[in-house]
Amino acid sequence: MAEVTPGVTLQEALALPTFHRAAPTVVAGASATDRPIRWVHATERPDVRELLRPGDLVLTMGTGLPADDDAAGLTAFVDELVDVGSAGVVVELGRRWSTTLPDALVAACERHALPLVVLARETRFAALAQEIGERVVDHQLAELREAQRVHETFTELSFTQAGPVEILQAVQRLSGGPVVVENAQHRPLDYFAGPDDTSGFLDGWPARSRRVEVAGRTGWDAANGWLVTRLGTTEQAWGRLVIGSATAPSQRLVAVAERAAAALALHRLHDRDRGTLMRRTHLELLTGLTESPDAEEVLRRCELAGFPVRRRRFVGLVVRPRIGTTTPADLDEVAAAVVRAAHGLRVPALVCEVERDLRVLVSAAPSGDAGDLVDRLAARVLPHHDVVVAAGRMVDDRSGIARSVTEAGQVADAAPPTRREHDPDVHRLADLHLRGLLALLGEDERVRLFVDRELAPLKQHDRADGSRTELLAALRALLLHPSSKTDAAASLHLSRAAFYDRLARIQAVLGADLDDPDVRVSLHVALVADELSGELSGPGAK
Repeated sequence: MAEVTPGVTLQEALALPTFHRAAPTVVAGASATDRPIRWVHATERPDVRELLRPGDLVLTMGTGLPADDDAAGLTAFVDELVDVGSAGVVVELGRRWSTTLPDALVAACERHALPLVVLARETRFAALAQEIGERVVDHQLAELREAQRVHETFTELSFTQAGPVEILQAVQRLSGGPVVVENAQHRPLDYFAGPDDTSGFLDGWPARSRRVEVAGRTGWDAANGWLVTRLGTTEQAWGRLVIGSATAPSQRLVAVAERAAAALALHRLHDRDRGTLMRRTHLELLTGLTESPDAEEVLRRCELAGFPVRRRRFVGLVVRPRIGTTTPADLDEVAAAVVRAAHGLRVPALVCEVERDLRVLVSAAPSGDAGDLVDRLAARVLPHHDVVVAAGRMVDDRSGIARSVTEAGQVADAAPPTRREHDPDVHRLADLHLRGLLALLGEDERVRLFVDRELAPLKQHDRADGSRTELLAALRALLLHPSSKTDAAASLHLSRAAFYDRLARIQAVLGADLDDPDVRVSLHVALVADELSGELSGPGAK
């Protein structure tokens, strides 16, 4: 990512009083007048390379420049300005040129997108340099004050041993934009919306994020408008911090991102919050049970920790805070609530943290109903925290623990991202049906190709047609109300005639018969897969 130099831009400088009185006109390189000016130099020398630094603006009357018919000399002068990264060149008419500049000079500036400004009225270059210089200094002082604010903010967070939620809230305040933390698999772990953020900021996140590669620790992806900072070392990166930045980020914003990344890494490395030691111990025990379920050392440590593992039944759980909510759940508080609920129910449980998820393993007596225990545990946690509780299948011996925990994670990935009216307290594979199968397939390229083949024509139509027809939403309504087109039309607040017209358009666009059961099943599978991948951006998305 290129360095962003603080300062006033040439476009802003043209509006300053002294500049304005000189009647400036941009005759070349108008597309680059947003370049920042580092400083101003007035010179009549043609060999200016040694005098300038990147971002310097050159003021000249042209008396020392090559002759009008020396196209090569004038081009070489412009080439030197471009090589050093000049912000532009300002020429005052009167001494050398009375009305127009040489074509060779104008053409060279236009070719390199180097701003070339003509001043129609005589002015004091010293006054111009002073006015722009004062504005540049003001910008630099503002940057220093903001840098101090960033420093003080993160120093305070360090002193108070702030957790990830507090760190990300500080990033949101300092950046004024949306903030996302993702894991190494590109799954968002935390999300805080910016003041102007739209609800679709996370749409298609895993697929979009995988396409973003940043050289070095921090970089800006212009296509998405993301400032991306690696979390962890190059060899052991555990995720990335993403700050929404529609324009090239300032040095201050880069500093915010990198200080936040350091704070998150420090918290991850030296977390001293409540319950951390217990969760670390439980993580070691759960890892041991999944990797070596019959190792005597693992079994002995589990028994010492009060977690019975001999002649028991087990259920793996994942408890995941919902992201993007108004009041995001604090993982430490959720963990404490799960531990209290387990103790209150006298249910032996291992509770540990893995990538902003809580993984829980419940141990039940052979005659006990492990499913009922899980439901009762969830009933004590959900009234206080907005989380997804996902369960794997119950297993009758230790060899199945790894499968149950893995299934719980897959169920959590497939569960709807927002709470719905009829959602169960505990999501299970049996509840997910098709969603569960598609979640297991994950980002399989064949699924992506299938979705694109089925839905791309409708998406292209909706993008071209705007909000006038919304065929994708009409298709979703039809599939969600298979027995009543009247109910489907009502769900979109459409008349039956308008809804039937949209169905006819869908058939025309797809070249398919919507009354064909195979066609309906295929389209329904494609819609669910698209929703799970986060790429459904039509009005019917939920």
